[in-house]
Amino acid sequence: MTVDANRNAPDALDLRAVRRAFGRAAATYDAAAVLQREVGQRMTARLDVVKLAPAALLDVGCGTGEALADFATRYPSARRVGVDLAWPMLARARERDETGSSRLGRWVGKLRGQQSSAPALICADACALPLPANAFDLVCSNLMLQWVNDLPRAIAELRRVSRIGGLLSFTTLGPDTLKELKHAFAGVDRHTHVSRFIDMHDIGDLLVQAGFADPVMDMEYLTLTYSDAGALMRELRALGATNATLGRPRGLMGRQRYGKVRAALEALAQDGRIPATFEVIYGHAWKAAPKRTADGLPIVTIERPTPR
Repeated sequence: MTVDANRNAPDALDLRAVRRAFGRAAATYDAAAVLQREVGQRMTARLDVVKLAPAALLDVGCGTGEALADFATRYPSARRVGVDLAWPMLARARERDETGSSRLGRWVGKLRGQQSSAPALICADACALPLPANAFDLVCSNLMLQWVNDLPRAIAELRRVSRIGGLLSFTTLGPDTLKELKHAFAGVDRHTHVSRFIDMHDIGDLLVQAGFADPVMDMEYLTLTYSDAGALMRELRALGATNATLGRPRGLMGRQRYGKVRAALEALAQDGRIPATFEVIYGHAWKAAPKRTADGLPIVTIERPTPR
């Protein structure tokens, strides 16, 4: 398994740039988040086959809070907590809760004799969650893990805050994501233009190494199409999914270089539409009881025999 943890590599992320980009995109995110919404719905639909009644759930990378609103309907008695790196996203999530779709969850909860309270919203890095250990029965994350530099540490944090027997459910993006954009920028300059993405099998290995049990991983390709190169770039910017790599160009692209990129993308067009591929990875795993103590000693369970 190869997971590059070099935080100074050209394709590593500048987290300050990530925070700024998503902060600027808070007002435009919902209108542009077609893929994020579809993938999130597919992720939560997989929870239908899991018998789970969480007392507390956590959404890491909650964005504008759409999933938190859905969870209010799905689990009206659960305490909900949302974490995001960008404070403006959390402000939109709070606005959604106060005036928008989560009212339905509270109304359904009242009919069931349950009360769904407002979610707690925390601005934090997924690699350093300011939350207690063993606090959540369900931890979810939709298309966020590709925005962390230290994936092993982020997965370890997700496990730390999960209760024993709790479920982690997540989506992220794999290496073929935006392969058309990578192709278009190849040879234009020596800068990095697309984030790095980690293979599904490597992520599964990291889950096991972190102490999760019974990981299930699968993947599918989703393709969006655009009328022209500008439409693709504008949507990525509206989402906050801009180039935040350390090796990104710091100045304007220039007309000549942009012309080469546009021509390369237009050459890939089918029926007049430019494709953008997303390799979507789905995963879930359970937090198993630890087999060793913090100092590495094995834990032995001794059970009293049942009298006959």
